[in-house]
Amino acid sequence: MDIQELQAHQQFHMHQKITMMINRYEIFTDDGQGEPGRLVAFVEQKRMTFKEQVTLYTDESKQSVLAAFKARKVIDLASAYDVTTPEGAPIGVFGKKFGKSLLRSTWQLDQPGQAPLTISERSMPMALFRRIWDFIPWAGDVPFPWKYHFDFFRDTTVVGIFEKKTRFRDHYLVRIQDPSLDRRLVLAQAVALDALQSR
Repeated sequence: MDIQELQAHQQFHMHQKITMMINRYEIFTDDGQGEPGRLVAFVEQKRMTFKEQVTLYTDESKQSVLAAFKARKVIDLASAYDVTTPEGAPIGVFGKKFGKSLLRSTWQLDQPGQAPLTISERSMPMALFRRIWDFIPWAGDVPFPWKYHFDFFRDTTVVGIFEKKTRFRDHYLVRIQDPSLDRRLVLAQAVALDALQSR
C-alpha cells in the first residue's frame, strides 16, 4: 500500500500479541464493517530494546519499512521520539509529558507545519485505577482487563482517538478525523501508547 492510499484511511485496528520476550504488533486498515482488513504495519522487537528504536514494517516479512521511531535520549523519562521515513527523512516527533503523566498519561505529537496535538487519557478515574493496578502483586504481568481511551486534541478539538476494544486482549481502535495528519506518524504514536507508557 502506498502512502497516498494509506493516507485515505481514517480507521485502523492494532493488535498486540503477548510473548515473554518480544513486543509484537499488527496494524490493519478497517474493512468498512468495523473489522480488521489489510495488514499495513508490523512491529516485532525485543522488549529490552523497545525504548531505543522501533521499526514499523509493512508486513511480517520485514522486507519493506513503513516508518521508524527512535528516542533522542534513552535514559530520559521525558525523551522525545523522532519518527522518520525509511530513508531517514523526518515525519514528526512525539514525547510523553512526564509531569502531567503522573496522574493521567499525556503525550505531545508534533507534525511539521501543524499545531501540536495533545494526547491524553479520557477518564481520570480509569487513569488512576491503571496506576494502582501496577502495584498489585502479579497484576502488572497481565493485560489490564478494562477498556480505556486516549483522545487526540488540537487545542480543544478532538481530531483522533485511541481506544482499547477488548478486556482481556490488547486490541485497539485508532480513528483519525484530521485528513492532514500523517498516518505513519499516528500509527507510530499508537504503538508507543501501548509499549512505552509503562502502564
